[in-house]
Amino acid sequence: MGLLSFTAACVPRIAAQGPEARIPSIERVQGPDIQGDRYITRDGLRLGLRHWDAQNPFAIMVALHGMSDYSNAFAMPAPWWAQHGISTYAYDQRGFGRSPNPGIWPGDDILRRDLNDFVDVIKTRFPGLPVFVLGESMGGAVVMTAFASKHPPNADGLILVAPAVWSQKTMPLSYRVALWTVSHTVRWVSLSGSGLKIVPSDNLPMLIAIGRDPLFQKSARADAVYGLVSILDEAYDSAAKLNKVPLLLMYGGNDQIIPRRPTEQVKSHFGPNATVKFYPKGYHMLLRDLDGGTRWSDIAFWVAEQAHMRSGPLTASTGTPVSP
Repeated sequence: MGLLSFTAACVPRIAAQGPEARIPSIERVQGPDIQGDRYITRDGLRLGLRHWDAQNPFAIMVALHGMSDYSNAFAMPAPWWAQHGISTYAYDQRGFGRSPNPGIWPGDDILRRDLNDFVDVIKTRFPGLPVFVLGESMGGAVVMTAFASKHPPNADGLILVAPAVWSQKTMPLSYRVALWTVSHTVRWVSLSGSGLKIVPSDNLPMLIAIGRDPLFQKSARADAVYGLVSILDEAYDSAAKLNKVPLLLMYGGNDQIIPRRPTEQVKSHFGPNATVKFYPKGYHMLLRDLDGGTRWSDIAFWVAEQAHMRSGPLTASTGTPVSP
């Protein structure tokens, strides 16, 4: 019995779910500790939500942040997109930002289900407008695996910004062994990147700001990292299945978070539906780099092009994208 108890205690922790008794929605929440819009999931969780609305949108973007981050990841590009006809809706995924159970890995299937439900909510909120899903880093892995699944989001295209595709297949054996051991024995141990001398962006003021942001997680539980790697594995294997909708891949030559080799391998499996943008001087946080405006514009032009092919020429009121 003691061995069974120890084994159970060592299984990586997954956040508990509530009963599926709600229709997913966006609701205005007013309370002592919560104010503003929230994404209400089918099991009743209130996920943090931010949105930047264009006056006359020609397209809607659903944006998913990366590991340790939250919807604030899009606070720089989204206002610019709104000025150019694209509304952006970004929610804090479970376990991150203002959402419940911070630091606890929610599970791959739940992350994908939340995305599918949210796209449906946005489709209902903006009938007739094309909806594109953008995933940055870990968010890119969620997006890739969701679109490669048997029940993909009801969206018109996907945008992958420095997607997290560093699977265990491409990791050194020592990394894999250490990760499994820590996550299955002392799963509660917090891991951080301090001391690794990794530079995620060349935008120093932005890095200082997120370093002071209490909602940006500075460390992660070992079992959360293990959960992250599990969805990275799935993302790496899903590339060949992403050939049914338009796809934009963006990655940088100075990315010190996701090695270039697995990204290049994933890129080689994409079909003719994929557009690839490589930025030799780009870091992992491509949209927040000093040259981020160039990438914002590239995304806006791609979205405008896809919207044009889907529904005909854009009108003057849509705010056709121009260079920042």
